[in-house]
Amino acid sequence: MTEYTDHHAPEGLRTRGTVIVVPGRGETRETYTRLGRRLAADAYRVRVVDAPDIDAADLDGQLADFGARLTAAGHGTVGENGTENGTGEGIVRPVVFVGADTGALAVAALVGTGGTPTGLRPDAVVLAGLPGHATGAVDAAGTWDDELDVRTSCPAHRGRLTDDTRVRRGALGEPVPEALLAAAHGSEADVPALILVGDADPLADHDALVRTAKSLPRARLSTVRGGHHDVLNDLQHRSVAAETVTFLETLRNELVPLIVVETSDW
Repeated sequence: MTEYTDHHAPEGLRTRGTVIVVPGRGETRETYTRLGRRLAADAYRVRVVDAPDIDAADLDGQLADFGARLTAAGHGTVGENGTENGTGEGIVRPVVFVGADTGALAVAALVGTGGTPTGLRPDAVVLAGLPGHATGAVDAAGTWDDELDVRTSCPAHRGRLTDDTRVRRGALGEPVPEALLAAAHGSEADVPALILVGDADPLADHDALVRTAKSLPRARLSTVRGGHHDVLNDLQHRSVAAETVTFLETLRNELVPLIVVETSDW
């Protein structure tokens, strides 16, 4: 079995950047097939890695290992047009790490504490469904349907999670290491960050996310109306993917928005 799942830009189109997706608790790489295909259709090279397994025993060491895995995953995307951006490092930039749930916590902690100093340094991050300190886990005694209700209201996504035998049921009942939560929410990441949260996500601490976003030098907090914890894959996934692509395109334009609304009555 390969270590990654790949989604390539359409043949004949110049790759616009590299996106590395990091799943969260219980999820598999297949969980992000729909998102990967959609971003790839807009000419981004997308690689999905396995969810990180980080506990409180050795946070620094595990984050270092996680950073090494992301570095290997990024440099493994080199192809025929791998040096087309002229950097000579064999990867198409901008490079963006997209994390969900504990994957987002790990990305925020890694980048925000000065991680990847000699490895692959992202140009930006997307942090989706960040768990909060007091709301990091669901009731461990709940049923699978209860967990699905926390994750998503999208029938297609519920079906994918249910049919994937490698999805670890009950994972959202596992407590998140406090050290990881503190490192992520206290992140001092100096790269642009798009933070995505559903307003129906019971695992999110919305006040903490506002504070985190305001504490970062270049962060945007976007709330998805009706969105649950799996905000990248929930019922609003098309709009969320559009928000992500808009962020990627804005990043390519030095964070200057390409479209500005001058007047609107809706």
